[in-house]
Amino acid sequence: MDAMTAPTLPGWTHTYSGKVRDLYVPDTTQEEGAAVTEAHGDVVLVVASDRVSAYDHVLSPGIPGKGVVLTQLSLWWFDQLADLVPHHVVGAAAPDVPVDVLGRAMVCRRLDMFPVECVARGYLTGSGLAEYVTGGEVTGIPLPAGMVDGSRLPEPIFTPATKAELGEHDENVTLAQVAERIGADRAEQLRDLTLAVYARAESIARDRGVILADTKLEFGIDPTTGQVALGDEVLTPDSSRFWPADGWQPGRAQPSFDKQFVRDWLTSAESGWDRSGDTPPPELPADVVERTGERYREAYRRLTGTDLPF
Repeated sequence: MDAMTAPTLPGWTHTYSGKVRDLYVPDTTQEEGAAVTEAHGDVVLVVASDRVSAYDHVLSPGIPGKGVVLTQLSLWWFDQLADLVPHHVVGAAAPDVPVDVLGRAMVCRRLDMFPVECVARGYLTGSGLAEYVTGGEVTGIPLPAGMVDGSRLPEPIFTPATKAELGEHDENVTLAQVAERIGADRAEQLRDLTLAVYARAESIARDRGVILADTKLEFGIDPTTGQVALGDEVLTPDSSRFWPADGWQPGRAQPSFDKQFVRDWLTSAESGWDRSGDTPPPELPADVVERTGERYREAYRRLTGTDLPF
């Protein structure tokens, strides 16, 4: 499958492509699409590609196997969290999809999504660190003085963000601002669910020698039940920061199981790319692609204790 192009799938109509995922709806004029709709109701097919993005650009080439890691790790985490919060997955594969899409596809109930990125942080880094350096707090939550990149927070915090359009940055906001958009009760519910998911996942990861520094979740209302459900992907190297516990050292950037190799190369002199300019990023070298893919696969192996099934 060409990482940059959404595949054509029997029984499904492609409706949208994001930075990484391609979205489909059942084509009820075809037997396959009609069967899915009859069995599951209002569903979508989410296919994770091998595309990789950094600094608001989709890069070329993709990272082979990345889409399988994102999908299979999400499915594993949804199982670990099922007693805490319902989720949107109804099946892990679609009927008669091409073999190169197997392992990448999830059939999901369509949710009415909340317009907020639900972020939990247990460690200070990234945009949270930038906010802290400026004002000693993150999304209105004051933090102790003297913290550095990689410091463990006194307790995990909920630091929501607004959802940005493709090519734009998410913006960190306060709980009060979320409450203005969706109501105080819903805002507090999302906060509590986010922190509960983080606590469960952080404990599981730590038992496997992995630090979950932070994670981004998305929730919506399931129209069939009226319940809040966990949607999108969950606890993958694209939506979370995973660090090897034995390499944690506050005061510097941490080694990580994600696309940090890509970010580092793009901002190095070797790439020759000016992030502040208008020129698109150059093509990724083969060694950067290979090393990034290995970090994604290692995250799956460490967390699940198994090799990828596809």
